[in-house]
Amino acid sequence: MKNKPAYGIDSVDHALHLALLLQQEGALRVTDAAQRLGVARSTAHRLLTMLVYRDFAEQQPDRRYVAGAVLRRATVPEPAALLRRAALPHLQRLTERTGETSNLVLVVADEARFAATVECDKTLRVGDRESRALPAHLASGGRAALAARDPDAVRELYDESGVDVEALLRDLARIRRQGFAVNDQKTETGVTAIGCVVDGPPGAPSAAISLAMPTVRYDRHRLGEWVRELTTTAARIAEERRTGEAD
Repeated sequence: MKNKPAYGIDSVDHALHLALLLQQEGALRVTDAAQRLGVARSTAHRLLTMLVYRDFAEQQPDRRYVAGAVLRRATVPEPAALLRRAALPHLQRLTERTGETSNLVLVVADEARFAATVECDKTLRVGDRESRALPAHLASGGRAALAARDPDAVRELYDESGVDVEALLRDLARIRRQGFAVNDQKTETGVTAIGCVVDGPPGAPSAAISLAMPTVRYDRHRLGEWVRELTTTAARIAEERRTGEAD
């Protein structure tokens, strides 16, 4: 598992975290940034000001901050922030019921980006993955979301990537049939995850949720139980996506 450096510099960590939030979720107000980082409003304002100075952020006329020129190329549409807010209560209940860490994942191009994490309270657990990115064709949530796409779109995405596209399409067809994906240490030694797609309206960011656990605690006999919890949670989040779009 990836651990925070023992001598990490908090100000640098906060600035990088904030830049990723702007890139992955869209516009933020100073108050939003302070809440997400767990810092004072004045600290969040200084961080945003420095990001603006280095072209990682821009301030809009309505005083919100958005991704700057350095980050703009791969920015996720703003509705991703609404999806995160809608999903968090459901992820919290999923973690309470299963005793494992849950995640919301957005698939942008060929990356699976973690938009939210709810950690379990066990001593040995998978930690916070928020703002991290993994290859979508390896991550459980990424593969679950890719499986819901048209095969021709997947083929075009990975055509010149070096990935065995035909093998990937066969894997995605199997995931589509069974309704879930398993990542058994493909992206991180000692971590196993189960992913399920979250349906959304046309044009919305591709999304999935995942349940991540230390591999030593993964039990194939419990797979059916975990998948039922995931699919139930995904359906509830999808319903909120539809309701939110209607509103």
